[in-house]
Amino acid sequence: MISAEQNDFMTRVGPGTPAGRLLRRYWQPVALSADLQGPRPVRPVQLMGQHFVLFRDENGQLGMLDRDCPHRGADLAFGRLENGGIRCAFHGWLFDARGRCLETPAEPEGSKLCSRIRQSAYPVVERAGTVFAYIGEGEPPAFPDFDCFVAPDSHTFAFMGLFECNWLQALEVGIDPAHASYLHRFFEDADTAGSYGKQFRGASADSDMPITKVLREFERPEISVDPTDYGLRLTALRRLSEQSTHVRVTNVVFPQAFVIPMSAEMTISQWHVPVDDTHCYWFAIFTSFTGPVDKEQMRAQRLELYELPAYTSRKNKRNNYGYSVDEQLTATYTGMGDDINVHDQWAVESQGPIQDRTREHLGSTDKGIIAYRRMLVKAIEGTLAGEGAPMLIDDAQARTLTGPPSIDGIGETGDTEGYWLSADRARRLKSDWASARLAP
Repeated sequence: MISAEQNDFMTRVGPGTPAGRLLRRYWQPVALSADLQGPRPVRPVQLMGQHFVLFRDENGQLGMLDRDCPHRGADLAFGRLENGGIRCAFHGWLFDARGRCLETPAEPEGSKLCSRIRQSAYPVVERAGTVFAYIGEGEPPAFPDFDCFVAPDSHTFAFMGLFECNWLQALEVGIDPAHASYLHRFFEDADTAGSYGKQFRGASADSDMPITKVLREFERPEISVDPTDYGLRLTALRRLSEQSTHVRVTNVVFPQAFVIPMSAEMTISQWHVPVDDTHCYWFAIFTSFTGPVDKEQMRAQRLELYELPAYTSRKNKRNNYGYSVDEQLTATYTGMGDDINVHDQWAVESQGPIQDRTREHLGSTDKGIIAYRRMLVKAIEGTLAGEGAPMLIDDAQARTLTGPPSIDGIGETGDTEGYWLSADRARRLKSDWASARLAP
């Protein structure tokens, strides 16, 4: 257990809060590139309790500004894209992507007012179909050479979804290898040939055994946690027999992302980004090591489950997450359908808007959560003391951070580390883009 004060220290992220000061030192995903297309590429953004407007101007340049017009506070998210920027619909003040005021048209001829006005603007970049923003002080860190950032655009796909709870409890689902045997349990195994784009519905690598069968029948994983340059590596072993062991390697990328295997050919890099203290978005980048991603199929699959523009799940707490007694008795452990994101959403939202960690009792399988919290608290304390923190990297350091390896497969019992290292190398050797990055 931790105290209420310690819980607030880790979870609250508004301006000036300890955790908020830490998270503002990093790039944060704020939108999908797909939502900045069409006739009006403008999207309101709320990040860590602050409000912004994100837009793409007529020349294709991205900009993110404070959302309230500096004239009289009207909402720039309703502005017009014209004349090289975004124009407030109240009095016509015009701002470019760098926050410069270009026009104050209602002012008298010859007025110099616009030369004295500047709206706060923030660095934004696009990576793998995702827009990242930096709202901290000073220079942002470099992007590491992780697979999701160096793969060709054709081999990545991005999506997002809203959770109505604090960011930390949402992130901690991904640091918990044990929960999948229960929360994501399916009583029957589907045809793995039809699993494209679906999590936990394919087969483990180097076998024809469905992942659902492994998780269902081998529910006591042996979990180890190892520190890495980027955060933590979690290894979950499920011994299937004297000869074979299921190996699942996942990664925590500090401060709030993880990289997990989706299938033998694809990984997921996922961030949990605070909207405010009681809401967060997950942003996922799917990266393929084989052929190009079928983006149309992947997006269509998910749009059946999520409502735009807020990317809210159609199954949510207002309709009991689609819960069915009959399904819970016959098909899935939760009775909440096949989408594991809905399972995760129920689990973390049911803990409350901000989980009361003074009432929890952690077990041995929570060692990843314990290790991450220690890392988080140390980084927050370091930030308050004016010190560094993990993953605040420069370009030279970024080039050394590759992968990270993320594997779900079945290997020989007794050499599990050798298995996942060789499985990762074999996957990269078969990949046009990843093989070029292997050490000789």
